[in-house]
Amino acid sequence: MKLGIVSDVHCEAALLETAAREMVDAGAEEILLAGDAHFEYRFANDVTEVIRAFGMRYISGNHEWRLMGPTGQRAREAPHVRAANRDFVAAIPTTIDTVVDGRALRMIHGCPWPPYDRYLHPADPDFSRCGDLGVDILVMGHTHLPHIQRVGKTLVINPGSLAFSQDPGGFDLMTYALLDASTDEVTLVRRPKPTA
Repeated sequence: MKLGIVSDVHCEAALLETAAREMVDAGAEEILLAGDAHFEYRFANDVTEVIRAFGMRYISGNHEWRLMGPTGQRAREAPHVRAANRDFVAAIPTTIDTVVDGRALRMIHGCPWPPYDRYLHPADPDFSRCGDLGVDILVMGHTHLPHIQRVGKTLVINPGSLAFSQDPGGFDLMTYALLDASTDEVTLVRRPKPTA
């Protein structure tokens, strides 16, 4: 099965729709979104509707945790926020554990162990613990830095960010990943954001 993987959209619906169409055109049968589709202070109906239209599997990130928590009440109850979209985001999980092509896959936005909102970079000594999670594929976001690495038997995939890439190639890039789960072949797509 071929998966599209994206993270850290931060209210950029047009970028998400562009990436989703590109991933589907490249053969993705399903799209995973590893959190932070919104901002903690801004709820985006259009982003939520792209997620729903493409049937993405979506988890919450640190921005959704705050948006849907006590400090996000004003943003999520703003007059423009559609109740069906708010209810959809309120119901998303913080992690997904699933099996794809017989392989165990876990998706979490930040660090796989507490504190979950910690930034886990490949240079961090704790990154080596990703191989101890008992999964074949670990999908993460949060850092905005695209990275693919095998840690023990675990393939770790961070697709970077559509909106605010920390890719060394440039801040004006959008990044996402395509995974063939049957072969572990990962393609990291780095390209300039489309201009309006």
